[in-house]
Amino acid sequence: MRTISSIAFALAAVLSALLPLDIASAKEAHHKSHRLLLQIDSDDPQTMNIVLGNAINAKQYYDAKGEALQVEVVAYGPGITMLREDTSPVKDRIEQARTAIPGIVLSMCNNAKTAAEKREGHEISPLPGVRVVPAGIVRVMELEEQGWSYVKP
Repeated sequence: MRTISSIAFALAAVLSALLPLDIASAKEAHHKSHRLLLQIDSDDPQTMNIVLGNAINAKQYYDAKGEALQVEVVAYGPGITMLREDTSPVKDRIEQARTAIPGIVLSMCNNAKTAAEKREGHEISPLPGVRVVPAGIVRVMELEEQGWSYVKP
């Protein structure tokens, strides 16, 4: 009889020692955070929609897992078309992405903006809420250096 209670006691001790590890693992998974950098350098509306679709799909995936996701889209070169007030063919889709991903950051390259302004002879206004960064490719590099996951559709 003493052997059975000794085994039960030992088993209880082992389980109680492992329980905190399971709780810690569950808490870690619940608080896990991801950072997604999407780049656009094309003025093709289909590619722009792919970028926004990727962002929304990733957000839905991590929401279902109870994990956080930050998203930044960086547009440079011809890709700034996506974020221009006057030329964006995906304004409605951008609003859908903003609704689906609160806090999404949309960044426009100032080098590409300045070049387009010189070429077109007028000032270019970004869509409301779009931030202008000095150089799109440098922004991509900075985010990668901070550990963001980089995707170019």
